[in-house]
Amino acid sequence: MPFQQGSARTRQRTVLLVGIVVLLAALVLAVVLASLLTHREQEDGPRMLKWKDRGTTKNLQEVILGRCYNYVMARYPELGDKDCLKIWDSLKHAFIYKNPCNITSEDYQPLMELASHPIPCNKSLFWSKTNDLVHRYTKSNQNFLTLEDTLLGYMADRVSWCGDPSAPGINYESCPKRSECESNPGSVFWKMASKMFAEAACGVVQVMLNGSVEAGAFGSSSIFGSIEIFNLNPDKVSAVHIWLMHDIGGPQSESCSGYSIQRLKSILEARNFKITCEDNYRPVQLLQCVHNPDHTDCRLCTNTM
Repeated sequence: MPFQQGSARTRQRTVLLVGIVVLLAALVLAVVLASLLTHREQEDGPRMLKWKDRGTTKNLQEVILGRCYNYVMARYPELGDKDCLKIWDSLKHAFIYKNPCNITSEDYQPLMELASHPIPCNKSLFWSKTNDLVHRYTKSNQNFLTLEDTLLGYMADRVSWCGDPSAPGINYESCPKRSECESNPGSVFWKMASKMFAEAACGVVQVMLNGSVEAGAFGSSSIFGSIEIFNLNPDKVSAVHIWLMHDIGGPQSESCSGYSIQRLKSILEARNFKITCEDNYRPVQLLQCVHNPDHTDCRLCTNTM
């Protein structure tokens, strides 16, 4: 009998141990499955999405603050009352820890108010498809300002940023392009800044377009064609001067009588603006010829006597 009782106790202990092992194995399996599901959710969530555009600029805070201080202290000291730290904070709060496809104009409104400043009349210069040329021109001629020559544009030019709902709240790997979602941080920012720049224009305004583009110099879907042109105030702007530039040695796809320029003129005339158009505005063409002095397109720049 004692032997049988001992055997029974041994079997009970064995069954109990097996039960404990099975229970522990089930718990371990549950933890592993939960971890795999969480990892899968993170991969499918906003933080793990791989967008098609470059990520947030490294050292973004230092870049923005450095540009802000340079602009208000060195370039335009009359704007020295601008608080660059508040400007950076308002930019950061517009996108950090946010889904980069759900940015709104309200997110940027505090930034726009903090960084805005008056634009002198007759100095506003708009552009489309002439990025490099127009900014070489404003660097050599301080009588004109593009959006990128304002405080907002100067700080953000060629810089990118976007948020991430998960820590650290900023995506340094990739950001969405406009084709992936329109309400991304960059698109919303530049639309708002462009609208504000156009609303501030007064007197005679200029626009530099590219007559060597095969698709046409004026595009209705461009920032100028879809936003800036419709936010010019006819009560403040007396005339619009179009400078239609052609690449040195490049094709002359369109002149001032071209189809897209006529479409632009129709839009402006419907809004009661006076319009002039000049092919290869001479001061800008001279700047082009600095880099191509011997080209046949630049022979007018030389003395033939």
